[in-house]
Amino acid sequence: MNIPVIDTRPTAAARLDGKVALVTGSTSGIGLGIARAFAEAGARVVLNGLGDPGEVERLRADLAASTGATVHYAPADMSRPDSIAAMMQDLLDRAGGVDILVNNAGVQHVAPLDRFPPEKWDQILAINLSSAFHTTRLALPAMRARGWGRIINVASAHGLVASPFKSAYVAAKHGIVGLTKVTALETAEDGITCNAICPGYVYTPLVEAQIEGQARAHGLPRERVVRDVLLAQQPNKRFATVEEMGAIAVFLAGAPSITGVALPADGGWTAH
Repeated sequence: MNIPVIDTRPTAAARLDGKVALVTGSTSGIGLGIARAFAEAGARVVLNGLGDPGEVERLRADLAASTGATVHYAPADMSRPDSIAAMMQDLLDRAGGVDILVNNAGVQHVAPLDRFPPEKWDQILAINLSSAFHTTRLALPAMRARGWGRIINVASAHGLVASPFKSAYVAAKHGIVGLTKVTALETAEDGITCNAICPGYVYTPLVEAQIEGQARAHGLPRERVVRDVLLAQQPNKRFATVEEMGAIAVFLAGAPSITGVALPADGGWTAH
């Protein structure tokens, strides 16, 4: 029996040659996967995120060399509106603004609501939600002037459903879904789309660390931690990959009639 091989490389319709794509929180994990997908589709990519400067430069150079794309790095602190504004002004001055904006930066903290540290609440709301407001408001004028723009917000399954002990994260991700819809409505006649991707668990180094930590803490084998703890809510019982998230982002960038959507990529989690 011949099993068809699916070619996931960008088609001509998905090419984004010359478009400037800013991906926040893209020095690792989902953001890096999305940045790589845009680079492979021909976009000029701007990385943003934390990390040792030397490691970040090696990452930037490797991404440029392996894809042939132009890759820059913007070290803006996504918890600070003034730092975000400086980054967006620099991109406006150097490149005429951002064509594709991916709001991916995020942090997490887990604690019961009555013991949730207020400073953690403020940090999570600032990075996971408010930063997307600031980048979006500053990107829109140039997008409107060109009559073309794509805004992709990386939300979460937790933008659609809730889990205990994640009050700030769930509130922020629900807020991102709401911001996505408002942005889509306000830009619907301007050649701009705004959509949210709502992943379940995506396999990244941070998730691998969670697996190891849970296994040690509870004395459970790795396979049981994956299936019965982390993926308890995902019917397909598999992690998504950063490459999948990148492919979804490139698809949305090439889909002018899709806007205002919160797209689950959660293995059936929110189908319950």
